[in-house]
Amino acid sequence: MPRGLLALVMWAAASFAIGASPPVSVKADYAVYKDGLNIATVEETYEKNGEQYRIESDSNPAGVLAMFVRTKIKVKSSGTITPAGLQPEKLDYGRLDDASKNVGAIFDWGARQLHLNYDGRNETLPLVPNMQDRLSVMYQFMFLTPEKIRSLEFPMTNGKKIENYRYELVGTGTLDTPLGKLKTLHLVKHRDPGENGTEVWLAADRHLFPVKLLILENDGSKYEQVITRLDIKSP
Repeated sequence: MPRGLLALVMWAAASFAIGASPPVSVKADYAVYKDGLNIATVEETYEKNGEQYRIESDSNPAGVLAMFVRTKIKVKSSGTITPAGLQPEKLDYGRLDDASKNVGAIFDWGARQLHLNYDGRNETLPLVPNMQDRLSVMYQFMFLTPEKIRSLEFPMTNGKKIENYRYELVGTGTLDTPLGKLKTLHLVKHRDPGENGTEVWLAADRHLFPVKLLILENDGSKYEQVITRLDIKSP
């Protein structure tokens, strides 16, 4: 491992609670910005019940946009908690203003099949190990150690297709947020030609929970999702 990267991992491990068990519940709120303009709020909850988990995310228009846009989005992910982390079993993406845009996914781990439902069609694809959905992917970090996230690769589905995600730890530092200054690990997703750029910041001393997400689209648009509230309940 290069010396610089080794230093990053050691710094992160020092901030990480050694032996800390993943949370039993999380309540997180975010503000979403497009090119600096606040356009939405996101409220999320994560609950562990035995060996099962459930995540719900509600997005609503904010600021000036709320006067003209009525789109509300609810995303739900549920499944099993394994030694490797979250294993999704069901994903639901709902547009409360337009049901025709709803998306669903069923993860049949026994048959190793992924059943997708979108745009009025059904599709079945091979289900490979370690697959996450568009919501569980952000909570999977809580089950990893700083050493494991220095180079991370896994498949992810948004309910319409499967993408291969490759994240690399590129830096650490202090991030200014509405919650105050947070020590963070900065991950960048490998970007193939034609793909959007994705970066995520994890709170080093808060179970590696994502506190900022940045998406750079091919047309130059920039979306940022920044934490505004974070309540974590540990075992």
